[in-house]
Amino acid sequence: MNLNKVMIIGNLTRDPELKTTPNGTPVATVGVATNQVWNDQNGQKQERVEFHNIVVWRKLAEICGQYLRKGSKVYFEGRLQTRDWVGQDGIKRYRTEIIADNMIMLDRAGGAQSQGGYSANAVPLPSEPMMHEQSIDINDPYGNQSPQEEEIKIENIPF
Repeated sequence: MNLNKVMIIGNLTRDPELKTTPNGTPVATVGVATNQVWNDQNGQKQERVEFHNIVVWRKLAEICGQYLRKGSKVYFEGRLQTRDWVGQDGIKRYRTEIIADNMIMLDRAGGAQSQGGYSANAVPLPSEPMMHEQSIDINDPYGNQSPQEEEIKIENIPF
């Protein structure tokens, strides 16, 4: 048995970047920061921040683009995926990302502060955390569409 499951709660480091693949599929990239706090051997408070790259597809990407902003507290659930490519300099590069299939907004209406000129009150956020699941049947990851219509190739990803 294998398991590839990631769950994180953190704050967005930038506004979501929403794009569309050449075949019309929405995709969003999001940066999330999480932190760990502990006391070292001397009793001094220590903190470590981790930065995560999140990729969100389809309707969930559109929801992220519409409701999330830099600083938003959010829960993402998904799986780790590492992609590789050869850069223009000929060096092979790697990037590990969380491919999200579930998101819960954890900010409450009026609870988020203004970030970069954006006021959280300008967008009606729910009074309760909002959850959106994007279920993908592993036997039919294309949602009853043929793979030729919905196949996503690495060279078509707009980032």
